[in-house]
Amino acid sequence: MTRILVLLIALILAAVAQAEDAPASLDASKYPKDVQTALAYASDECKSQGGGEAILAPDAVQTVDLTADGRPDYIIQFGGTKCSAGTRAVFCGSGGCLINILVTLPNGHVRKVFDNYVRSFDIRPDPAKATTSPRTIGFELHGGYCGGHGTPSCNKQHKITAAPFDFKMPN
Repeated sequence: MTRILVLLIALILAAVAQAEDAPASLDASKYPKDVQTALAYASDECKSQGGGEAILAPDAVQTVDLTADGRPDYIIQFGGTKCSAGTRAVFCGSGGCLINILVTLPNGHVRKVFDNYVRSFDIRPDPAKATTSPRTIGFELHGGYCGGHGTPSCNKQHKITAAPFDFKMPN
């Protein structure tokens, strides 16, 4: 009887340790359907690379009113995303990591306005400060966007509206 009890306790402790080691993943169900669709890209990409299921970082989605219209907008950062088989490089490269910017339209639908790799970004003015005009985001991009090479980085900025945009490398 004692052996069974010891075995049972060992199994419980092993299960608890395994659960604590499991990476936390973002709960996509709490976001609008269009945001969930954008997040589903991660799983599709992991599967296509033989990496299993996507594990989204708990902070992969930032909700902020970028267009100053009182509706939530979303920045999805795939940089912290991992595939269950350990693959990570599919979301990051020399140009940075993939981000999506999605804005909520007056009809409630969400539109993706940006989908590209960036090294870093900052929202201006600070999202914690109230503003009545659309925010500008400063982007640190691969140097090729300014006609150079990988380094130094290229800095661009864009005011966020409902219109899709992208940065193009010069010919």
